[in-house]
Amino acid sequence: MTSPAKQNGRAIAVTGACTYLGSELLRRLAEQRRFDRILALDIRDPATFASGLPRGRIQWVKLDLTQPTIDSELATLFERERVDTLVHAAFLSHPTHATEWAHELEDVGTMHVLNACAAVPPRRIVMVSTTLVYGAHAKNPNFLTERAELRGHPDSRFVNDKVRAEQQLLRFGAEHPATQVCSLRFAPVLGPTADNLYTRFLRRSLAPVMLGHDPVMQFVHEIDAAWALWQATLSECRGPFNIVGKGVLPYTTVLAMLGRVPVPMPLPMARHFIKALWATQLVGLPPSFLDFLLYPCVADGSRAVTDLAYAPRFNIQRTILDFLGVPPEDGAIDVASAHG
Repeated sequence: MTSPAKQNGRAIAVTGACTYLGSELLRRLAEQRRFDRILALDIRDPATFASGLPRGRIQWVKLDLTQPTIDSELATLFERERVDTLVHAAFLSHPTHATEWAHELEDVGTMHVLNACAAVPPRRIVMVSTTLVYGAHAKNPNFLTERAELRGHPDSRFVNDKVRAEQQLLRFGAEHPATQVCSLRFAPVLGPTADNLYTRFLRRSLAPVMLGHDPVMQFVHEIDAAWALWQATLSECRGPFNIVGKGVLPYTTVLAMLGRVPVPMPLPMARHFIKALWATQLVGLPPSFLDFLLYPCVADGSRAVTDLAYAPRFNIQRTILDFLGVPPEDGAIDVASAHG
């Protein structure tokens, strides 16, 4: 049983504690001591998954969001620990063939989390999302603001589950105005340790290029992304925020910087080829991803700069070079010390 002394002070709970963003947030929380208790909610122990996390400051609570009764268990935990802030980061960074399980984790799992929050409302909820929820479309403006429609993709469960999670959060915020609700839509994250749909794609030596198409691409450095989540966790800001890095580059320029070999292909051939590889599980790239090589999906990050005090330190060129493992030149940003 939790002692009365343990219940005093501020508590924060982080779902998806073993994701990159979740574990980096835990690291900062443990170092800065802004909260009295830190609850790491995940099916795995983040201290064994992410090196360097102090066990003494972080309490691991084994959590499986796909379990049907998990909302009542979460509500009990929130009440017992008097959770002040919840960070919901339990989302996949790359597609899986286990689409039903992914749906249970992200869409239904978010429903469980928000059911618990409705029963025991925290002061603040911050949710991790992605700019992919806007979808890649020919009529997209040069830069999508947070007011743009979340169109997702008709054939991508990976993207659409995240759209539905955001829609649930928006409804929760409207129904529970006393709770501060915030979502962070991250551009594709690149860096030396990032592992997601884009990093797996860009590590391949050959890359398809759709004939007649060369959309601009946008990334955010993994350190900038972790800093943005930290800022959002401590802030009072509400609503969605696009979290992006500095600058954009055409897709073919990105490939040239990475030293990848572009393979020009007509779209029908590319779809047939990628569909076959995806079906046989030879690649982790679903056919729906090809639309992001056809049309732009670039977000406007000005609201985060103005309201969240988030200022990206890394431009797109440096982000790509860090992804490649190229050290910075003298006078450039020290990756280890960026954002303190």
